[in-house]
Amino acid sequence: MEKIRGFEIAKGFEDKNINIPIRKTKYSAGYDIEAAEDVIVPSFKKGIGPTLIKTGLKAYMQEDEYLMLCNRSSNPKKKGLIMSNSIGIIDKDYYENPDNDGHFMFAFFNIKDEDITIKKGEAIGQAIFQKYYIVDNDIAEGERIGGFGSTTK
Repeated sequence: MEKIRGFEIAKGFEDKNINIPIRKTKYSAGYDIEAAEDVIVPSFKKGIGPTLIKTGLKAYMQEDEYLMLCNRSSNPKKKGLIMSNSIGIIDKDYYENPDNDGHFMFAFFNIKDEDITIKKGEAIGQAIFQKYYIVDNDIAEGERIGGFGSTTK
């Protein structure tokens, strides 16, 4: 079978019982993503950085596609979790990069007064595959040489 788009277990997580994401209803746009391990997201304080929540997953897709990582609509109200970057963009060439094999994570701030514990297997966000377009005379020829935050290197 030809691989078109989908999810795989990232290196280092093969024996961690990671669930491949699924859509819960036939009209859902997003695939529900779970935490790969227990993690505490501390209450926000000035100067604190976001907490990266591992998924244990990587994603493959077509050349004109990307994977958009989105928060769950219930997370801000119920858990106080907001994504530090509003949405995450996973490019096609992030898959199997030499730094982290394409392992994608969610970056959260906790706006509640108390720390929040996320348990392994708990749904933390959703991922939506999207097409993108390029402009006339596009000249992008660079190649990814790393993982998280490496597009500008």
